[in-house]
Formats: sequence, C-alpha cells, structure tokens
Amino acid sequence: MNLLLDTHILLWWLAGDARLPSMASEAIGTADNTVTVSAASAWEIAIKKAAGRLDAPDDLADALGANDFETLAISVAHALEAGGLPAHHSDPFDRMLIAQARIEHLMLVSVDPRFSDYDVELLPFP
Repeated sequence: MNLLLDTHILLWWLAGDARLPSMASEAIGTADNTVTVSAASAWEIAIKKAAGRLDAPDDLADALGANDFETLAISVAHALEAGGLPAHHSDPFDRMLIAQARIEHLMLVSVDPRFSDYDVELLPFP
C-alpha cells in the first residue's frame, strides 16, 4: 500500500500515542508499505508549534528520515485540485492532503470523519 498520513496520524505515530488506531499502526509499520508525509503537514506542524499550540519533534525532517517516510512536495496540480474540491471541509491543510492523495493515488490515513465526504481512498478503520 502507498499511504499518505494525516498530520495527527503522523504526530501520534512519532509520539507512540495510544490514540493511533491499531490498524493505522500496523499499516505504517509494515515494511512493504510506502509511507508518505506531505509538505502541508510539515507546514501545519511548524505553524502550530510556533504558536505554542502543538508539541512536536524539534527536527521533523530527521524524524521522517529515521522512520523511512517519503516526503511529498506541493505542486500546482495539487493546489488546483485542492481549490476545486467541494466545500465539505474548510481546513486548507486537510483539503491539500485530500487533493494529493487523489492525484498521487495514495491511501489517506486519518480518523477525521469529514474525509469520507470526498472521493478519496481511505484506510478503513473498524
């Protein structure tokens, strides 16, 4: 599987947080799966960390590398796709993740119930 992690899933994985669903943990930890993190998540983390609203690793790039996670830049095609999505979700970071998952054919890993309103492949949770 080719996975794209939502920001909260990434942070829960890095922190070993019990809120990470076991199915997500298994998928992320499976060596045959490619795990991708969007530049949008890094941007969201940096903004919230600078505002004091989030505890996150000081060197996110090193944490991603240590976990063998791929990174995904934001392209013009991603931006246009995100801008053209129906307004089911107002969070611009989440809309970017949905757009990237759609364009790059990645399975999005999130517990956000609003993602199911979009035509995007989601890792199913029981």
